[in-house]
Amino acid sequence: NWGPFVNDISLWWKVHSRNKKSITLNLNSDEGRDIFKLLACQSDVVIEGFRPGVMERWELGPTELHDLNPGLVILRYSGFGQSGPYKDRPGFGTIAECMSGYVGMTGFQNSPPVLPPVPLADEIAGVFGAMSGMMALYHRDTVEQGTGQVVDLSLFEPLFRLCIPHITMYDQLQINRERVGNDFPDAAPRSLYKTGDDKWLGLSATSQRTFESLAGAMGMPQLLDRAEFRDNPSRLENRDALNDELNGWIGDRNLDDIMEQLIPAGGVVGPVYDAKQIMEDPHYHARNDIVELDDPDLGKTKLLGIVPKFSDTPGKVEHTGPSLGEHNYVIYESWLDMGEDQISDLIEKGVF
Repeated sequence: NWGPFVNDISLWWKVHSRNKKSITLNLNSDEGRDIFKLLACQSDVVIEGFRPGVMERWELGPTELHDLNPGLVILRYSGFGQSGPYKDRPGFGTIAECMSGYVGMTGFQNSPPVLPPVPLADEIAGVFGAMSGMMALYHRDTVEQGTGQVVDLSLFEPLFRLCIPHITMYDQLQINRERVGNDFPDAAPRSLYKTGDDKWLGLSATSQRTFESLAGAMGMPQLLDRAEFRDNPSRLENRDALNDELNGWIGDRNLDDIMEQLIPAGGVVGPVYDAKQIMEDPHYHARNDIVELDDPDLGKTKLLGIVPKFSDTPGKVEHTGPSLGEHNYVIYESWLDMGEDQISDLIEKGVF
């Protein structure tokens, strides 16, 4: 449903669902629920994203599924988790981002909070889900008499977990993290700076040694002799003055010249990229981070490569997101020994 579209096909779907097999199954029908149970009996993991209680109303909850397959790992996504006073609320990633604490500290001091331009809560929850699902499988397969279990994963908690020290800071020091723009509240310098050719540069020198290397590489060793920049607490207290110094030096030079001068001397800097610049960058190409596939709907299509890089099992993007139900015949024949006529009949009846 998300655009942009090419030939009425969502590019989000083509990328997000790459390498996946797509089947259809109507869980509102008795036959559909029975078939789901047969699939669950042969599965290691079931992942569901309904509101709490929906699977139970279908009699497909953990109790029923574990009776059929005790080794099954059931990963349950929902907006607010399977317990707590908000569990029955509808929840999208945007609300999770707001309530995680992340959005409240994103933006500039005198600006409103800023939402991320990507579905951050959904994506982070996906990473946590993949990780926790593998942990549950590892436990099942390595512990004597190990069994499956339920993994309860909300959308807001993974992002909340990444805001690492903020609850403890408030508890111990009554520090409520506020918006600080592009700076880092606990170390300096770290920000974005505009170059003389109207480009943007990220710079981080948040350890003492890195800052000393930066000052030397910039030809400004005198910064180290100034009391207000002597150590990190001093630099934090005088962050605006330090940023003025850096903005003055960076603003007088082109991006390429800055990179050539700072990087060999250990400067931790990098350009702010857009998609076009990413696609032109040789490092992305060298690491196969952008691959090209021949898609049946879109033709030659570039998309993200495999991340991370495995030495023995590197993986491969086999295909982009399939059409809905594209693999009905393949999956139901290979998993459940259904014949072609039976599958066609179930499609006609609305079960598939």
